[in-house]
Amino acid sequence: MKKLVCFSLVLLMAVACKHVSDSDTKRVVLTGVDTSKKPGDDFFMYANSIWYDTAQIPPSQTGVGAYSFMNYPQRIRLQGILDSLSGSKNPAGSIEQKVGDFYASGMDTSAINKRSYEPIKPLLARIDAVTDVPSLLTLVAQEQQVGDGSIIGFSVGPDDKHSTVNIAQFYQSGIGLPEKEYYTKSDSSTLAIQKAYKTYLTRLFELTGTEATAAQKNAAMAYELEKQLATAHRTNIELRDVKANYNKLSVAALSKRQPTLNWKTLLTNLGVKADSVNVGQPAYYDKLNTLLKSVPISDWKVYLKANALTNYSNFLSQPFVDASFDYTKILTGQAVKKTRAEEMTQAVDRSLGQALAQLYVKKYFPESAKKRMAVLVDNLEKAFEARINKLDWMSDSTKAKAKEKLYAFTEKIGYPDKWRDYSKVNVKRDAYFENRLSANKNDYQYNLAKVGQLVDRTEWYTTPPTVTAYNNPPLNEIVFPAGILQSPYFDVNADDALNYGGIGMVIGHEITHSFDDQGAQYDKVGNVTNWWKKADYDKFKAKTQQVINQYNSFTVLDSMHVKGALTVGENTADIAGVAIAYDAFKLTAQGKDTTKLDGFTPDQRFFISIARIWRVKTKDEYMRMYVNTNPHSPARWRVNGPLMNFTPFYKAFSVQPGDKMYKPETQRITVW
Repeated sequence: MKKLVCFSLVLLMAVACKHVSDSDTKRVVLTGVDTSKKPGDDFFMYANSIWYDTAQIPPSQTGVGAYSFMNYPQRIRLQGILDSLSGSKNPAGSIEQKVGDFYASGMDTSAINKRSYEPIKPLLARIDAVTDVPSLLTLVAQEQQVGDGSIIGFSVGPDDKHSTVNIAQFYQSGIGLPEKEYYTKSDSSTLAIQKAYKTYLTRLFELTGTEATAAQKNAAMAYELEKQLATAHRTNIELRDVKANYNKLSVAALSKRQPTLNWKTLLTNLGVKADSVNVGQPAYYDKLNTLLKSVPISDWKVYLKANALTNYSNFLSQPFVDASFDYTKILTGQAVKKTRAEEMTQAVDRSLGQALAQLYVKKYFPESAKKRMAVLVDNLEKAFEARINKLDWMSDSTKAKAKEKLYAFTEKIGYPDKWRDYSKVNVKRDAYFENRLSANKNDYQYNLAKVGQLVDRTEWYTTPPTVTAYNNPPLNEIVFPAGILQSPYFDVNADDALNYGGIGMVIGHEITHSFDDQGAQYDKVGNVTNWWKKADYDKFKAKTQQVINQYNSFTVLDSMHVKGALTVGENTADIAGVAIAYDAFKLTAQGKDTTKLDGFTPDQRFFISIARIWRVKTKDEYMRMYVNTNPHSPARWRVNGPLMNFTPFYKAFSVQPGDKMYKPETQRITVW
C-alpha cells in the first residue's frame, strides 16, 4: 500500500509533462492543459485543472503538488537511503552510521513505547523543584540548550547594522498556537483550534499521571498564561518591519529595563558572552518581566510542564504521538498520521541534515544541473540589470547602487562546498530520545560558537534535498538547493521556455527579494542602511503599496482574503520574477523563435511552465492557517496575480477586455 501511495503521487506530479526521446533528441512534452478554458479567466486552472480535478491528497499529507509538497516524494528518496543504511553495519562514527542508527532508533517503536514518558521524568522533577524566578530562569536556559525552547526565544545571526559579525538575538516566544491572533479571534474555525489545543494539553497532563479534572485545570492555566504572553507579541505583518525589529541593546540597559529577567545571569546560563544583544521585540520581554513578578511560581511550573510535553510529545510513546496528531489534524486538515518511516526521515533531515544530504547528492544530483543552473543565474542577473537601467521612476545614482548590490550577490547552487561536522552528536540504535537531544545540543553549541565571530558566508541555512530556494538579505545571497533543481522547476532535457518559466522564475523571484520591501533596506554587504535617494524610495514604497492593495482584493476559500501587507515581499518578488525570467528567456535563441511545440508557442510554454511550478492542491484547514501565517500568497494567486500585471502574457494568450484576469495597461503593476 505504501508503494501504491508513492507511485500515485509521482503520477499526479508527472501528468503535466513527459520525456520523449529518440536517437537524436530528448525533450519535455507539455500535456494536461485544458484548452476548453479561457486562459484569460483563470490561467492557474487553464494550465492545471486537468491535474487539479483528479489529484488526490494523500491522507497523511495536507496538500499535494509542487514546491513544498514535493518534499513528500523527496522523503521517499531519502527514506530509501536510510532503509538501506539502517539495515547494515556501518563504521562507527561515520555519517552512514550516524544517520542509519538515528533512523533505526526512531523506527524501533516497541522500545520507545516501552519507555512511555520515562525520558522526560527527570525534567518534570526538575520543574517541580523550581522554587523562585531565578531557579525558573536557570531551568529555562538549560532547556534552551537541548531544543526545549519556552519563554526565551534565542538565535544567532548577522548584526543587521554590522553584517560581517554575528550577534546574539532574542525574539518573542512562549506561545503554542501559530500566532497571537489565534488567542483572540472568535470565528468557528479558530474556536475549534483553540478547543483542540486545550484538549491536547489536557491529554498530555493525563498521560503523565495527572487526574482528569486537575489535568483540565492545568491545561486552562497554561493556555491563559500563553494568552497573556501573546498580547505582547507583534503580528506577522509587524514582524516585517526590519528597523522596528532591530533593537541592539546593552546588557546593562536591559538589566535596568527588565530586572526580573536578570539578563547578565540569563546570558551566562545560556553560555552567551556579549556586552550587547539584539532584542527583536522588546515589548514581549517587558511583558515577560512583569508576568514573572505577578504570576505565581506554581502557575509557571504548570506552564513549563505543558511546554515541555508539547515540545517532546513526538519523541515519546504512541499515546503522546496520537495526542499531538489529534490536535494537528484540526489545525491543518491532515487526515491520517504520516508513516513512521516518513516521520523519521524528516527527523534525520532536521537533526543530521547535511550528513544525509551528502548521501542524497551523491546518488541523485548531477553536476550537469549545477553547471546549467549557474548559466541561468548569470543570465537572470543580466536581465535584471537591464530592467534597472530602464526604470523611469529611479534616479541614476540609486540605479548605480542597485546594480552594485546585484553584482555583489553570493550564489549558492546545489549543495555547500564544505559540510557540517556531526562528530559531537552521539547516536545509539536504542536511544531515540537521547539521540534527538544530542543533535539539538550540537545545533545549539554550533550556533552559540558564532556569537561575536565573523559571519561565515559559505554557510547554508537549509538542507540540500529540500525543495525550496531562499534569499538571505544580511548575507546578500541567493540559494538554490539540489532539491528544487528537478522537474517541474528544472530539467536538463527541457527547452529554454520551460526552464526559464520554471527555475528561471524562481531565480528572478529570489533576486528580487534583495529589492523587496524588506530586502531593499539592506545594502550590498548586508547592512541595514539607506542607499536610496529619498524621492526614489518614496516612489518604491508607493509601488509596493499598489501590490498590497491589489492582493488584498484576492479571495481564498470564497470568503477569506489574501493579506496584502503580510505577503507584499513575496508578491513583489513574484511579479518581478516573472518579468526578469521572461526578459532573460527572450535573450535566448528559442526566446526569439515562434515555432510551436506541442501546439504552443515558446512564449506560451514559458507561461504554462510558470503555472506548473505552483501546481498545488491543499486541504481547506491548511489553507486557512496558511493565509493567516504564511508570507506567500496561495498558489493560484502566485500564478494569476503576476500574470495579470504582465503585458507579454496578454499578447501570448490574446487576453481581452471582459476576461476575468484583464486589467487595463495603466493599471498593471510594475515595480522592477
